[in-house]
This record gives sequence, structure tokens and C-alpha cells, in this order.
Amino acid sequence: MVAELFGKEDALFFPSGTMANICATMTHCKQRGDEILCGDMCHIFLNEQGGASSLGGLSINPAPTQDDGRILISDFERRLRPHENVCTPRTALLCLENTHNFMGGVVLNCDYMKQIGNFAKVNRLPLHLDGARILNASTYLHCAPSELTKNADSVMMCISKGLGAPIGSLLAGTKDFCKGARRIRKVLGGGLRQVGIAAAAGIVALNTTYKGLYKDHEKNYAFAQKLAPFDNDIFSIDLTKVQTNMTILHMKNGYNPVQFCELVDTIYHDEVYELGEEIQVRMFPITRTSVRATFHLDVAAEDVDAAVKKIKYVVENHCRVSAEGTVTERKGKRNENGYI
Repeated sequence: MVAELFGKEDALFFPSGTMANICATMTHCKQRGDEILCGDMCHIFLNEQGGASSLGGLSINPAPTQDDGRILISDFERRLRPHENVCTPRTALLCLENTHNFMGGVVLNCDYMKQIGNFAKVNRLPLHLDGARILNASTYLHCAPSELTKNADSVMMCISKGLGAPIGSLLAGTKDFCKGARRIRKVLGGGLRQVGIAAAAGIVALNTTYKGLYKDHEKNYAFAQKLAPFDNDIFSIDLTKVQTNMTILHMKNGYNPVQFCELVDTIYHDEVYELGEEIQVRMFPITRTSVRATFHLDVAAEDVDAAVKKIKYVVENHCRVSAEGTVTERKGKRNENGYI
């Protein structure tokens, strides 16, 4: 089912996207010491504990990531290693991410994917696509997923994110690639027994939730559109980067994103009087200077207004920027069940 979706010959089930990505890099790169080219803001480089290095013995050479999630071909090109040079690692793999998590869910379009695919072929390099949210990308572009993946030699997709399945990711490629990946999956601990139970949830998600991903995009854009004009000293939003199901709140004046997330997740003593209800907003401090809001099928349309209302209330009543960029006023406390 997934192989057909991406125009590939075969696909494997994995417990997580991290394991699938690590397995893909280890399958493509034939020798320890081989080098991977990717973006400096990609998940494989930043958020997988250096698994390609610690488990696969591979090095990563990151290139600058543009604001729109692209890696310039010229930046990839200048990082290519000549195989005949015995002093350097061998360039063995290119990796891209679509949609781009740390850049706020921005989409790499079909033309760019084709350009990178051609560059990889000219240089005889396999191309792996971290497509954890690739269906959000195809939904945004109104194209078939295979149009985005046809230039990649392998692609990973998560079914446990916006699609709503409880667990699982898929890795697709040629039959030979999947044969090699199956062996590596085993040693990584991903050869699960009775995995059909988890896969069944993924089939339901692909048959149902996939068709409604556009609703998450609509909720996300409504959220960003309502907050972007809000004049404050705590955060800003760039609407031009709001494309799929994520909005990035860029902290201003050195404000701490972890503390901001705690504040909007706190229920305050005067909240019912001020807002008419108790509201907790769950967001993620994705970097040291930014917060990510992500929309999915469990967020109702009416929750958008509630979240906006709570964030504005917190900024106006419970945030104060000190010289150190820390919280200087806070009300509410946490118990074992959450905040009260």
C-alpha cells in the first residue's frame, strides 16, 4: 500500500521514524566512515542522537538550510568528496526532509525535488527523503505523493503524527534496498512480532485521516492569522512560512521558549473570570529561540479560538521580560494531574 503510494517496489514497517532513518542511512552507506550530506536543520542531523554516527559509523556533513527549507545545490556540491582522496571520507548519501520540521513545516516542491534528484544521479549518490510528514506536503501542493518521492531512492513516512495512528513509520524503496534494510532493522530492534495490529491502524489512517489533512492546515493557518497581527514583546509569527500544520512562534527579547510553553499550559486563578473557561495550550519549545504549535486531527476547529484567547491572555497578564529574558511573574501551580 505504502510502496504503491510512493511509486516504490517495497516498504517496511518500523516502530519509529528515527529508527527508519538510521536504517536507511546504514543501508545506503556501504562502509563505516562514509559521509552523509544533509541540511544543518534537518531531523537526521539534529534530533536522532547522532544515530547514523554512533550506530552506523557514518559521518554527517551539514549544509546551510535556507528559510524555505531548501539546501542550495551549490552548498551540496562544494561538500562532495573526491573518492580517490584517501585522506577524506567518501560522500555516500544525500538526505532531504519534506515537510521540514525545524523550519516550521515548510514544503519542498516538486521542481526542487527533481533538481536534487538529478544532482544526486549525476554524482552517483542515493537520495533518502525523510518524509515524516510527506503527506502534508503533497496535500499542500495538491499533488500525488509519488510526484514528490519519485526522484528519491528511499523515503520514510510516519503514520503516528498527523495521520493519527498510535505507532509506526514506513520505509520504502527498491526490493534490494528493503532486503538490506530488513536485516539492519533486525539488529536495531525493529523486527517486531505481531506487528499487523499496529499496521492495521496505519491502514485506517491512510484510508481516512489522510483525506482530512487539509483541515489541519486550515486550522493552523487560522491560528497563525489570528495571532500574527497581535502586537507584543514576547513573540512574532512569519505568515509566509505557515504552509502546512505547524506555526513557529519566534521568541523576542531573549524570552525563554520553555517558560513560555509552561505559562500557556498553566491554569490561572482568575482565568475563568477573565476568559470564561479554563484553557491549557500545549506547544513545544522546538529550539532555544522558538516555539512550535502543531495541529492534528484531535484539535477541533473551535480549539483554535480558545488557544488564541489563552495565548493573548498569558502575554498580556502573565509575561514580563526581564533583562535576562526570563519570566518574572507567574500565577498557578502544578499538581500530579496538571496545572491548577
